Amino acid sequence: MTRKTIYLASPYGFSQQQKALLLPPIVQVLEALGAEVWEPFERNNQVDFSQVGWAYQVAQADFNDVKNCDGIFAVVNGTPPDEGVMVELGMAIALHKAIFLFRDDFRRCTDSELYPLNLMVFSGLPEKNWKDYYYTSLDEVKSEQKALYRWLSVA
Repeated sequence: MTRKTIYLASPYGFSQQQKALLLPPIVQVLEALGAEVWEPFERNNQVDFSQVGWAYQVAQADFNDVKNCDGIFAVVNGTPPDEGVMVELGMAIALHKAIFLFRDDFRRCTDSELYPLNLMVFSGLPEKNWKDYYYTSLDEVKSEQKALYRWLSVA
């Protein structure tokens, strides 16, 4: 059985502290569930940031990873969430990828009474059971009752 690839969209690679403390536990949980995790900050280390054009190379590498992954696990913390994560999420929605959202930020940033974020973020999720694809803690990510576990369990 081949492992499904999941693109980890997050803003946690820009800060050394966040990269060291926040990314590893998320990657570990996803890998423990059987996913092959494509973490863009790790995957883009091959880019020479001293060269002109590095930003375009990174953007294209991330876009190709979103195109080629099986699903996306997007960290949507912040008010508003990181704009790069939102673009990656929008691409994944347009490409009909499996979408999983993680938000352990208690603040709401929405004009909807139903959704905790901009309603467009939820356009890639089922209308009725969207909460199965929305996670508010790492322990919840491990839950056999939620969509990510079921999705990763299907060959």
